Amino acid sequence: MNDKEERYEVAIVGGGPAGLSAGLWLGRYLHKVVLIDSGDPRNWETRGVNGFLGHPGIVPADLRGHGRDECRKYGVELVNGCVQTVRAEGEEDFSLLLADGKRFRAARVLLAFGLRDVWPDVEGLDHVYGDAAHVCPDCDGYEAKDRRVVVIGSGRRAVGMALSLTTWTSEIAICTNGADPDLDDELRGKLEGQRIPVYTEPIKKLHLREWNLRSLHFADGRSLGCEKVFFSIGQFPADDLGKQLGCERDHQGHIVVDDSYHTSVRNVFAAGDIVPGPQLAIAAASDGAIAALAIHKSLVPMERRLS
Repeated sequence: MNDKEERYEVAIVGGGPAGLSAGLWLGRYLHKVVLIDSGDPRNWETRGVNGFLGHPGIVPADLRGHGRDECRKYGVELVNGCVQTVRAEGEEDFSLLLADGKRFRAARVLLAFGLRDVWPDVEGLDHVYGDAAHVCPDCDGYEAKDRRVVVIGSGRRAVGMALSLTTWTSEIAICTNGADPDLDDELRGKLEGQRIPVYTEPIKKLHLREWNLRSLHFADGRSLGCEKVFFSIGQFPADDLGKQLGCERDHQGHIVVDDSYHTSVRNVFAAGDIVPGPQLAIAAASDGAIAALAIHKSLVPMERRLS
């Protein structure tokens, strides 16, 4: 081991709810932990995190700030940086290289870096993202109650999102933004049953009035009133570290884990949006806590365990 590579029991990659929750618990278990965070969260412009018990509408920066303070309290070392490469030197020896050249070694690794959303190419979307434009009906559907909603996307993914939103509003339309609608008879029947129209024209821009979303303008000059936009284009892992380590992944790119959030690679764990399941902040925090418990148990020496 290089003299400049400090050894830790656990290295956590990602400082969102999953990573911070894991850091908190592992710190309470008195483990030596380093948490490395790029500082570029998926929900960077979300106006508030909904459904996080005890923290109604808390903004992501405050949630992360509180979490970082708690981790520091329990001795977790917080490092701002981006992990460039990670490799297994042995079953209990992982080497992490950061973009700035810093290196870390750890006996266990927890991947908690989440996903990135594919954005539609629509003028004005960046001005309303997190306020009137969203990617998660479960997280932000309540705020669309009785509003005029447009789902940007196509195929089964867009139809599923539109149907989910019928819990809160009946004024829903799907816009494919010039893409093929990709609808079979079943999907068309579902949309017709809920009176959800589909528009295939390219979208020129979102129209704002006094910084509030009012309508969507098509390239052919027509417009469609809307107050909320949900887009369903696609997602991809925020980093390729799981691939570097050889972790098994599903068809959507999520890292496959067991009930203890252990991946297919020994002593590598994953938690949060990067694993299959609901993409909720409170669920990610739960993932991190459960993963931390499993990591702790794996680090307890055999002489302190019962067979």
